[in-house]
Amino acid sequence: MDVANLSFSSRELRDLAAAWIALGVAFALFFAGGGQRAVLGILEGGIVGPVLVSLLTAGVGFLLHEIAHKVVAVRFGQVAEFRADYGMLFLAVVSALAGFIFAAPGAVHHRGRLTAREHGLIALAGPATNAVLAAIFLPVFLIGATVGAEFLALVGSRGLIINLFLAAFNMLPFGPLDGKTVLGWSKSVFVAVFVPAILLTAGAFLVGFGF
Repeated sequence: MDVANLSFSSRELRDLAAAWIALGVAFALFFAGGGQRAVLGILEGGIVGPVLVSLLTAGVGFLLHEIAHKVVAVRFGQVAEFRADYGMLFLAVVSALAGFIFAAPGAVHHRGRLTAREHGLIALAGPATNAVLAAIFLPVFLIGATVGAEFLALVGSRGLIINLFLAAFNMLPFGPLDGKTVLGWSKSVFVAVFVPAILLTAGAFLVGFGF
């Protein structure tokens, strides 16, 4: 893949960093249960650990999802750049405080002429990256659980469930989500990605991964 023209502006890097940090805080609050008790619990137990886990799992999943969109768009000759939605980042933190999380931190915007296939592949790149990350986090969890490394096991389990969820959620065929674009390009590709993502995510939630 020729991505010689891949570059990041200072604004783009700032937006990516802001989104990464905001999501790290939001997911740390969410997994702590939300509300005042979550804030006090994190402060009493130390904020570094919970936020670090979230940065390494939700944060990395988000960053690489968006960068994957950008890489493929640039591969197809597009001018592509990530823009954070600061209002939605604020909502992610507030919703986490309320005990649930709604995260739509921004998107990669690109311009240029594209075929339906190219549009579909750009959209697919994000969820596919999350699926690969989930596969990477699984052995991290298994190793951590085997050797009794609690932090490593927690990173692995959270990374697995969050990235499976990101893959499944973004493949929903509605609104601005990636799944709608993929479905518009190829029904067979959509089914081949969406169905396993939904089943694996549901299975991971049932066995309690990440919680």
